Amino acid sequence: MSASAPRPAATAPAASLTAALLPLIGAQLCFHGSMAGVRMAAPLLALQDGQSAWAVGVLLALFAAAPIALALRAGRMVDRHGYHRPVRVAVALTVAGGALAALAVLLPLPWRYAALCLAAVLSGGGANFGMIAIQRTVGRLARDTNDLKRVFSWLGLAPALSNVVGPVLAGVLIDGAGYGAAFTVLALLPLVGLAAARRVPVAAAAPSPAQNRGRGAAWDLLRATPMRRLLLVNWLLSSSWDVHSFAVPVLGHERGLSASAIGLILGAFALAVAGVRLLIPLVAERLREGAVLSGAMLLTALTFAVYPFAHSAWPMAACAVVLGLALGAVQPMIMSTLYQITPDARHGEAIALRSMAINLSSALMPLGFGILGASLGAATLFWLMGAAVGAGSWSARKMGVGAQ
Repeated sequence: MSASAPRPAATAPAASLTAALLPLIGAQLCFHGSMAGVRMAAPLLALQDGQSAWAVGVLLALFAAAPIALALRAGRMVDRHGYHRPVRVAVALTVAGGALAALAVLLPLPWRYAALCLAAVLSGGGANFGMIAIQRTVGRLARDTNDLKRVFSWLGLAPALSNVVGPVLAGVLIDGAGYGAAFTVLALLPLVGLAAARRVPVAAAAPSPAQNRGRGAAWDLLRATPMRRLLLVNWLLSSSWDVHSFAVPVLGHERGLSASAIGLILGAFALAVAGVRLLIPLVAERLREGAVLSGAMLLTALTFAVYPFAHSAWPMAACAVVLGLALGAVQPMIMSTLYQITPDARHGEAIALRSMAINLSSALMPLGFGILGASLGAATLFWLMGAAVGAGSWSARKMGVGAQ
């Protein structure tokens, strides 16, 4: 598909594109922020109750387990019913998760952990339900492939912001009013997203054309070589993100860095991610998805090769900035490519498959990182991941989209 080709699903004129995006970005911020806050507060409460590190690990894994189980159902619902019904499901799940966590504070200790686990399932599943509905709807606002890159770049700011807003809000409320108040506020946050849903353009929120529904199982999408390559590239780059989050604290500890220095490194990475996503909409017409993805993978591989040779905070922060620029550019290109290689009527299912792959990786890969990091060291983990990403850049170049 040419970058200048019009898209039949286009729904918003140029002057109103940004305004149409705002309620979707706001809803994503509310759903993900609620989940991120619960994900930060629930383990703290479990640790305060004397739960083991293993029990806390299980609790955190449940936030990713629910999206794996519910993603395809969410994708099919979005394709069949449009935006509003899946968003109401997302609100119900995330509100129930926060409310159950608030109720858990009042329960006796033998039952509290079980309630927090169920709250994790509800919050994680609800946030993912909302994300799939929002991503599918955002793509329908685009008039052409340049717009696809723009809208998904703007939307990519929402998770980054919500990962700050949710935990900070939870932390302030816990210190000021206790866990019950924190969970209660987090439970109410998705209702703001429900209010924003009323401002989503009708055409963007509509279901897919009736004549295209129900053509085969979702797994049929994997028969297409571009989809398999896209999921491989997505998995490698998502794992790179997880490796960085896991290995930087380990490497920093080995180097004798303070907690504040390690926080500075991770903060520099987050700022670089946000910065490149602000830049992409300004230069979208000059970017080709395959070229950006393969370039990001090669830059990631190079950065991972150099990272272990940085022995102080500032060189590590410089590596983090370069890596943030590379990985921050990935999500808009992945989503733009996904929209181009799948039928309009099955975008929800395709987004669901991508979501399942990411959440499965996030649930399982840290276990592998821990084993490799303990036996081989953080430096070797960087090098192994860099080699895998560098080899995978071939798949990105072969996806064959974004040609001008």
